[in-house]
Order: sequence, then structure tokens, then C-alpha cells
Amino acid sequence: MSSTDAEAAMRAAEWKHRLVWFGIAAMVLAIAVLIRWSQGDAAAQAAPPQAAAAPASRSAETQPLPRPGRPTHDVMALINGKDISRKDLTDACVQRYGEDVLESIVNKRLITNHCTNHNITITQADIDAEIDRMAKRFQLGREQWLEMLEKERGVTAAEYSRDILWPTLALRKLAEKQLQVSQEELQKAYEQEFGPMVRARLIAVSNAEKAKQIHAQVSAHPDSFAKLAIEQSEDVNSASIGGMIQPIRRHVGDPKIEAEAFRLQPGQVSAIIPAAQQFIILKCDEHIAAQAMPMAQVQDRLVERIKEEKLRDAATGIFEKVQQTAVVKNVYNDPELSKTMPGVVATVNGDRITMQELGAECLLRHGEEVLEGEISRTLLEQELQATGVQMTQEDINAEMVHAAELAGVVDAKGDADLPKWIETVVAEQGVTKERYMRDSVWPSAALKKLSAKDVQVTEEDIAKGFDANYGERVRCRAIVLSNQRQAQDVWNKARQNPSMEYFGDLAAEYSVEPTSKALRGEVPPLGRYGGQDTLEGVAFELQNGELSKIVQMGDKFIILRCEGRTERMDIELKDVRDILHRDIFEKKLRMTMGQKFEEINSRARVDNYLAGTTQDPAPKPGAVREDTAVRPTATR
Repeated sequence: MSSTDAEAAMRAAEWKHRLVWFGIAAMVLAIAVLIRWSQGDAAAQAAPPQAAAAPASRSAETQPLPRPGRPTHDVMALINGKDISRKDLTDACVQRYGEDVLESIVNKRLITNHCTNHNITITQADIDAEIDRMAKRFQLGREQWLEMLEKERGVTAAEYSRDILWPTLALRKLAEKQLQVSQEELQKAYEQEFGPMVRARLIAVSNAEKAKQIHAQVSAHPDSFAKLAIEQSEDVNSASIGGMIQPIRRHVGDPKIEAEAFRLQPGQVSAIIPAAQQFIILKCDEHIAAQAMPMAQVQDRLVERIKEEKLRDAATGIFEKVQQTAVVKNVYNDPELSKTMPGVVATVNGDRITMQELGAECLLRHGEEVLEGEISRTLLEQELQATGVQMTQEDINAEMVHAAELAGVVDAKGDADLPKWIETVVAEQGVTKERYMRDSVWPSAALKKLSAKDVQVTEEDIAKGFDANYGERVRCRAIVLSNQRQAQDVWNKARQNPSMEYFGDLAAEYSVEPTSKALRGEVPPLGRYGGQDTLEGVAFELQNGELSKIVQMGDKFIILRCEGRTERMDIELKDVRDILHRDIFEKKLRMTMGQKFEEINSRARVDNYLAGTTQDPAPKPGAVREDTAVRPTATR
């Protein structure tokens, strides 16, 4: 058993909760992804408001600095008296994000020039009206909408105005003739949302012969459809719940599937439908009547939705056309051009974009994020120096080997394949090897070296790890509920009918956890020391068939019914001792590393002028610090 397998086993009984985030307009975000814009452009006569940077919280002791807005001096941060300058931070931002930001500046320049050529102007009043419209659309006040964007999407008010609304409004004006909505399009949109639906089940396979065999079976025995979906369907999501899919609407998906679904009567099985390199079989459960919604009440909203869909398509076409007619030279990535055009990173139709512009934009967009990383690195460097701990190339290499092994990137002998691992990281994370080494490998290796001496694996740890991996487990079914009153009602029902089949019915009806709900309460067997002490304690008190008490775990309420126990695995401790020791040491080391950094950070004096925060481990009441190292500058 590998260390990866051992860790997977230790985690097998852990419960996972899902966060549901409030969504925002897909069209707006799609365009923002397509064209990530630069700062406000005078050519388009837009003046998005410049909001102050939001305070970045490093610890519970962090307090706002008495300096409003973005700093106008050369020092971006002081860490125990050591400063990070504007130039150093700008360089760090350009190293990490220069290429991406340059591409967006070029794109912005292309579009603003196009707007100028077509006499398109976007005013601050236009932007303010759009903010109000979007807030109203989501039934929020203006300030609530902007606060939600920043808290849940990380988009500040200034970024929202400059990077999302400005391009949306510009493109809307450029594509105005393409955004007309016909009566036919309006009727289709109405039927999509309020028209009749078909509740159906689905089986999807990629082999035509297999589809014919399954179709013959379900045609002869329609009641077997759910069972065959579970056993045969290649669409995992629907297969796991007996082939059930979202109700089929008109004008939403594949026309062939929709036509066949609406042709079926309840209980009927469809013909085989070829679609997207698969073969689909449907069974109609029921027809759902159209909603009685007057067109007049929803027409404005539907028209707006159609226009947004059209705008998404039009934006791509407009931008492609602008690109095709433009002359763009990328000086940033061309050493020869850089020699002849010092200080220039690109030209757009002869118009120069300077390194100063690129640096300022990189700092504006990514300064706070990069500064946090630079502060953390400085804290580690200071701790290494204070403790006399030296970092070596062997430490760096060992950390990369460890990361590669954990990810399973190994050669035929089972050794870490470092070239392949670095290639994978560069490709998947979109970073250079140098940035990966500096931002990921070095900090982890440094923190590990500072922490390793404090980690010990005891005999008790080994015994618990052995029991967690190879000891007996309790087989249970579980019902997860979101409030205590309902939990009490369901528990009482389960108590009155002790059959496991009925408990499965209750799980399928009431459980709020999707996986156990779909599997009628089935969950992985619960072992000891898996990180859920309360739940494990209750489970191990149960005998076969017994119902547990209601167990509160955070904001959820769990009911278990025991189905028996698994047997202890026939493995000797001595045979797996080294694996367990390595695995436990790794877990304890990671916990200690986190604690070590928190301890280093808690005793540091950190003034973050870019975020507008200060952290002082021993602040004096009412004292305002004056930093002589802060030098005014005209550069912003």
C-alpha cells in the first residue's frame, strides 16, 4: 500500500460540504473573460470611479492605516522595518502577469480606437445607469450589488466599471444593429422558460449495437429502464439516479431529442436518437403543463436576455474583425525589437505602449495579491536569518521531488520524474519554471525546514494510524438534514419502521447531501480517527440494525442506521509501519508548517501601504506611526 493509498484511506470517511455561490450575469463575465480591459480610456470619454483598495486582512490584529486611498510614495510595505519599494513590486507584478496584462492593454487599445473611429462614447452616467440596472435585476441595492461582487467574485467597484461595464456598453453600442429582437425569437424564449416540459429518464451509450440491445430490453420491459440506466448508461450524472434528468424544454438543447421527448406519452420509450457521437434512449415519465404567465409581465426581461445572448456572439465577431485589420507588434517578447525600441512593450497601429504603462497596469490589477506573496517571502527570509537556518539547492530539489511523488509523476522505476513534473506545472498553471520555483517551491521548502524539527511521530500516532487504515469499520446508511425540527421528524419515522429499505426511502426523500440521497443513504464505511470524532464515536456504539441518535455536525444533523461492521484487515503493523510513519509525519508536518507561519506572522510588524493596513504585535493605544522610509513620489 503506497503512502498515497494510505492517505486516501484515512480520508475515506470525511464528509464534504458544498458552498453555493450567488451567480451574476453570464454575459458580462463572458465578455470580461474575452477582453480583460485596461484602465479608463479618455478616447472613449469614460471615467470609471477609482475606488480605494480594499483592506487586506493578514491577522486579527490588522488595523486600517491612517492613509486613505492608494499610496503616492515609493514604499509599498514595511516588514519589521524592511521595505518593499514601488519599483520592486512593479517588477514582481510584471514578471508574473506582464504577458497577460499586455495582451489586455493591446485589446483595449484596439477597441477604444475602434470606438473613436465610429464616434462611440461611453460616459460616467452610462456606467452609473448600468450599475443601477444590474443591481435592480438581482433585486439588490446599488451598494449591496457592488459589495456582493467584491466579496464573492473579487471584483472591486473600480474594476467592475472599468473592466466589465465599459466594454459591455461599448460593444452594445457597436453591435446595436445586431441586437434587434424578432417576435419569433421572443416566442421561443417564452416557451423556453414558461412552456410545457417533459419529465424523462435517459440512457446514453457510445456504441450503436449496445444501444440496440438496451432499446430492445427497455421496450419490452419499460419498468427496467431505471435499473438499466444505472448499469449501462455512460452519462454518469443521470445514471447514478436511475437515468433521471432535468425536465426537457423546447428550444434549449438538441432539436431531435426535444422532438422525440414531446412525442412520447407517459411510460413510453423513445426510438434510438443519435446525438453528439452518442446514442440516446428516453423514457417519458410525465408531461408538465405550461405555466400560466402572461407575456406582458415577462416580455421586457426576455427581450433583455435575448439581447445579451446576441451581444455575446456579436462581441466575438466585432473583436475578431478589429484584430484582423490591426497592425500589432509585440516588442515585449522580441529581444531584437526591444533593442531598437527601448522602454516600449508593444505598438498598435503605430501607437506605442510603454513599459511604464504596463508596469502601472500590472500594479493596479495585481499589486495587492503580489505584495501579499512578497510580504510572506520576506517574513520567511527574516526568520531563516534570525534562526541561522540555511536553504540549499538540495532542499529545493527535495521539495520538487516530494511534490512530483505526491502527484504520481514518476518514471518506470517509481522515482520522481522532475522534468515531466515541471513541464506539467508550467502547462497546467500557466507559469514559468522560474516563477514556480520562486513562488511555490522555495516558500514551501523554507517553511518545511523551519518546521521539521518540531514534528514527532509517537507510538500512539502509529497505533491510531494503523487502526484508521486497517481496523474494523462501521457500515451505515446516513440521512443528512439541514434543520433540527425536520431531523426529529425523520428520526421518529425511522424509529417507527426499523427496516433498512424504509431508511433508504427516507434518505432518498429527505437527505440534503446529494450523493447519499441518490444512493438511498449509502455512505463509505466509517473508521476510527478519520477526523469526525463525534460521528465515529456514535457509529461505533451501534449494533447491526440499530438507529443512532441525531448527531449535530456544524450546521447539519445526521441520522445513522447500522448495517454491520467490516472485519479488521489481515495485515501486521510491522509490515506497514514505515508507510504509516511517513504518512503521519507528512500530515503533522503540514499542520506544523501552517502553525509556524501563523506564529511568524503574529509577531511581525507589517505595514501594507498598498492595501491600507497595518499589523503591530504590540500596538500603543492612539499611536500613529510615522515612517521616515516613506518617500513621496509623483509616480502612481
